Amino acid sequence: MHHTPIRVLLAGATGLTGEHLLDRLLAVPAMQQVIAPTRRPLAKHNKLLNPVGELLPLLDDIQSHNDRELEAAFCCLGTTIKQAGSQDAFRQVDYDLPLAVGAAAKAMGARHFLVISALGANSRSKVFYNRVKGEMEDALQAQGWEQLTIVRPSLLLGERREQRLGETLAAPLMRWLPGKWRGIEASVLARALWRLALEEGQGVRFVESDELRRLGRD
Repeated sequence: MHHTPIRVLLAGATGLTGEHLLDRLLAVPAMQQVIAPTRRPLAKHNKLLNPVGELLPLLDDIQSHNDRELEAAFCCLGTTIKQAGSQDAFRQVDYDLPLAVGAAAKAMGARHFLVISALGANSRSKVFYNRVKGEMEDALQAQGWEQLTIVRPSLLLGERREQRLGETLAAPLMRWLPGKWRGIEASVLARALWRLALEEGQGVRFVESDELRRLGRD
C-alpha cells in the first residue's frame, strides 16, 4: 500500500479504537480520502468523506458512487451483549456488519481488510461472544481476501463515552496480566492497525494482543 495516493474505508470511526485510527489516517501525508460512514457526524476534514446514517444503506450508496479503487478497509465495529440489548442485536453488530463492510470494500477494489476481533475468538466456543467473533473470522476468510488481517486484542483500555462497568473494574487488573491477556490501550491498537496496513502480504494473518502492543509502540 505504498503507492500514492491512498483511499481507505473505515467502519466504526466513533468507537474507542476507531477514533484514534481516524486521527492517524487523516494525518498520513499520502492519504487522499478516508471514507468513514457513521451514525452521527464527525468533525469536518478535507480528507474525510463522512456519510451519516445507518451503515448498511450507506455502504450500498458508497459503493454505487465509488469511482476509484480503495487500497484497504478497516473494521473497528464492536459492542457488548449488554450494550446491544440482546444476542441477536449483538450478532448484527459483531457479525453481520463486519461481513457487509468486507463485501462492500472488496467490491470497491480493496485488497487488504483489517478487522478487530477478540482474544478467545473461536467459532466452536461455548461462550456466545467468542463464538460470534470466531464465526465472523471464518466468514471473512471465506470472502477470499488477497490480504486479511485479523487482530485479537484483549480488553481495550481508554476513555469511552459510555462506561462499561465490567471493563472499568477489570482495567486495573488487565494492565498487569502477562502476554496476550494484558489489556491494550486503544491508541496503541490504532497505531498497530496502521502499521499492519502498511505491510505487504498475502493470505490471512492473526495478530494477538502481545504482538499488537509491540507493533503499536511509539
